[in-house]
Amino acid sequence: MLMRTDPFRELDRLTQQVLGTSARPAVMAMDAWRSGDEFHVEFDLPGVDPASIELDVERNVLTVRAQRPVTEGASEMVAAERPRGVFSRQLILGDNLDTDRIAAAYRSGVLALTIPVAERAKPRRIQVESSDEQHALQS
Repeated sequence: MLMRTDPFRELDRLTQQVLGTSARPAVMAMDAWRSGDEFHVEFDLPGVDPASIELDVERNVLTVRAQRPVTEGASEMVAAERPRGVFSRQLILGDNLDTDRIAAAYRSGVLALTIPVAERAKPRRIQVESSDEQHALQS
């Protein structure tokens, strides 16, 4: 099989890997939803070493970093469609979330975060006192 080399093809492939395309974005895919008093966020990170995952919270910004190492060796790569290197994503969390109690688990290539709603943000009932009741008791 004879293939003509095209220097621009390799440059285009690298650009798509770094910047992504509409069919395959370079950022890590994410789902987020609320269930009761908790928010759930899941990131797809297949092939990532769990030890390379870093979660940082500064003020209300959650930063997720992970790394899929570059394959090195004497072998010749035939196809390289999976992005490699460092992935990073930031989420701005609302004041109604308790960032001190974030729980994280990595299973089957999915990083799952559970973020509880802060106690101060939960609905609560306020007792209303009536001055009529106090007036009736004093009479």
